[in-house]
Amino acid sequence: MSEKVVLITGAAGGIGRTVADLFVKDGSKVVLVDISKENLVAVAQQLQLDPEKALLVSADVSNEDSVKYYVDQAISKFGRIDVFINNAGVEGKVQKIVDTTKENLDFVLGVNIKGVYFGLKYVLKHMMENKSGSIVNTSSVAGLMGTEGLGPYTASKHAVIGITKTAAIESAPFGIRVNAVCPGPVNNRMMRSIEDGVMPGSGDTVKKGFESIIPMARYAENDEIANTIYFLASDKASYITGGIYRVDGGMGAK
Repeated sequence: MSEKVVLITGAAGGIGRTVADLFVKDGSKVVLVDISKENLVAVAQQLQLDPEKALLVSADVSNEDSVKYYVDQAISKFGRIDVFINNAGVEGKVQKIVDTTKENLDFVLGVNIKGVYFGLKYVLKHMMENKSGSIVNTSSVAGLMGTEGLGPYTASKHAVIGITKTAAIESAPFGIRVNAVCPGPVNNRMMRSIEDGVMPGSGDTVKKGFESIIPMARYAENDEIANTIYFLASDKASYITGGIYRVDGGMGAK
């Protein structure tokens, strides 16, 4: 991956930051995108990024103009995009369907569906011109099953899988690969938010409940998801496209 240009959205989150670290250690140039510039600066300091090989872009992925902006900025600085980690996502509030507010639905679908779709729209245009590229979208096990209390999130992650398959078919003639990862529960901020939403003030109890339905009886760590993303993005996965990969501790085996 040395010297390849890697664009990562949701780069200030647990998975995004960990993926960025893997690419940086292998000598890649990175474009880190997140809605919070302050959080991006913190990531840059943590990873000790070289300003010559890194670009930080604050952008709202649910806004098409903002997506076009971060893609244009990446190309302006580095001249190309070789790898796109289409990772930005939000969980929203824990609400049953009958209680879901319009604001929660619009927020989650905006980031998780429009963000992925717009990212593909503008990155694929560039990759098709170069006739090469690798893209990994972040879905979830919630994209493969129902999830009580997370209707908007579940719907959005099912959508990411469909979008991934369509993008893979449309881009294969241009030498571009598009895959998706489906993490189970991961030991990071998002799961802390979901745990508290399920039972405020009793997150540890909720965590134990989630762990009880995972054959490996624990959450994933960020690096376990990041390693799968890295493999799919790399040339070692050169004949893999349109794939949907669970990283879920055996949940899909039941």
